[in-house]
Amino acid sequence: MTQEIDQRVDDFIDDTQDCEARERAYRERGTARPITVVGNPVLHSECRDVTEFDDGLAALIDDMFASQRAAEGVGLAANQIGVDLKVFVYDCHDDDGVRHVGVVCNPVLEDLPAESRVLDDNNEGCLSVPTAYAELARPDYAVVTGQNAAGEPIRVRGTGYFARCLQHETDHLYGRLYIDRLSKRERKRALKMMEEGTPRYETVPND
Repeated sequence: MTQEIDQRVDDFIDDTQDCEARERAYRERGTARPITVVGNPVLHSECRDVTEFDDGLAALIDDMFASQRAAEGVGLAANQIGVDLKVFVYDCHDDDGVRHVGVVCNPVLEDLPAESRVLDDNNEGCLSVPTAYAELARPDYAVVTGQNAAGEPIRVRGTGYFARCLQHETDHLYGRLYIDRLSKRERKRALKMMEEGTPRYETVPND
């Protein structure tokens, strides 16, 4: 981490407090929805910015937490339940075992200095590409700026697996799935794994 990033550490939200209670409150208010899968148009184009931070958004976030838990995921973007809005939720542990729970609207990944980017070559999966996994190199540190559910500016940082989650979910809201970052051969292999597998959660069939 560079000195510049260290100087801004106080800007980051603390998403590690009362994780169990906060996540439970969200999902108990919400209703689980089926997951959209690769091929559904809502997954393949940039979502609309969130401009209204109202009760409708709050209800969507509740449903997203309920849907994430039902599908046993660690992150979920709104378009994964068919909603064309730039918002994602997460309930994810980092490589140190620290749990992070939160919501980001209108996320933007910060460009980090080259010396801050160490590639982590690990397996990645996606609720929208059920039963498929592939190795994908991503930086092991990520910073996302955006807004919370009230529209207030926030900044979130993650390391290791949580950094991968932040990058993965932000990608979703700009119409990119992790398999779009793979070689043609690896992408084809992942889609074959999906075709041969059986999702453990409800999905939306592509007509």
